Amino acid sequence: MSSSEDCSRTSTSVKNLYLKLRDWLISEAMPKWSEHGVDRIHGGFQEALDLTSGIGCDHPKRGRLCPRQVYSFIEAAELGWKGPWVQTANDGLSWYLQHYRKGDGTFAALADPDGTITDAGFDLYNQAFALFAFGQVAKIMPERASEMIGEARRLMDILKGSYAHPERGFREDNPDRLPLCSNPHMHMFEACLALETIDSDGPWQELADEIAALAMDCFIDPTNGGLREFFDMDWSPMSGDKGRVMEPGHQFEWAWLLARWGRLRQNASALVKARRLYQIGIDYGLSADGKVAVMALNDDFTLRDPVARLWGQTEWLKSAIILADLSVGIERETYMQDILRAGDALFLYFDAAPSGLWRDKLLPDGHFADDPVPASSFYHIVCAIAELKDFAGNQDA
Repeated sequence: MSSSEDCSRTSTSVKNLYLKLRDWLISEAMPKWSEHGVDRIHGGFQEALDLTSGIGCDHPKRGRLCPRQVYSFIEAAELGWKGPWVQTANDGLSWYLQHYRKGDGTFAALADPDGTITDAGFDLYNQAFALFAFGQVAKIMPERASEMIGEARRLMDILKGSYAHPERGFREDNPDRLPLCSNPHMHMFEACLALETIDSDGPWQELADEIAALAMDCFIDPTNGGLREFFDMDWSPMSGDKGRVMEPGHQFEWAWLLARWGRLRQNASALVKARRLYQIGIDYGLSADGKVAVMALNDDFTLRDPVARLWGQTEWLKSAIILADLSVGIERETYMQDILRAGDALFLYFDAAPSGLWRDKLLPDGHFADDPVPASSFYHIVCAIAELKDFAGNQDA
């Protein structure tokens, strides 16, 4: 078989993977989550569903959950779901703003199911997802665009005024709390890339560039090219064992974001670093059988945590998609094959659960943990399907 025939067959397989994922989302997942994932008693969304019954667990709700679910319902509609996404997203966002916004304008970390705040602590991660939700609503609902842009700008003014790091990026609290973390900056980066497309006069492009530079200069190790998680106040790696943590899922997720940013800004260095991050994930971050991305490595790429979470598979998929799109020839074909491998990994978690649900943790012994189904995974899943939709559609061009 010729190389052109191989590429054609792989393209067809990628399109079929998209259709399979979309069908699972529309036919199985959305009916389940629109019925049981929305909290009809208290408002907002359920933090988790019971793995056996599929009914909401009535757990405390993290501050990141509601913005992520707002996005998930919006994106599901973009992918073809015909359910009441407008009302669900609007009601969820209104409930979030009513219950989680604190007096200083930032958003709390945790609340009881009824919205009573139980942890008012500041977490940069939660603020990043508030910004992300504002951007998604503004993009899809023109009637709320001005309101959402205003919300995003007000929150960013607060973050810059009270939590900006003296060099670049953001601190974790005021007064300072260590370690500083790359992960919330990753989601801030994602939010900025979304907001800059709808608010060109806002601070988003400049901040996205700042975070990209921070990642390339500080988060990514200059010697081995891997991305670290935890840092000291001067953005040097956190001392001791904690500073050694590198998560394969985040190698993939940062690869996806830096590749997006590098393409937008025509920054070759970002694309080189994105490819290296991806290769670290592939070479060192997969299980022994090569089927799933594991949780954590040390900075010498030895295995640190062999548990494989669902979200890592979605980030493997997203990064393979964008790097395939940026590649040609044999390199493109390799990334296309990885798209299929990552898709197979994702279905391991779907197929081991009741219809429309998923498992979260694959243990080293090959069994899944019998945990409730975390709603926050939906954000990762629908984002990956959306990325695949755009890529698969371009295969016809």
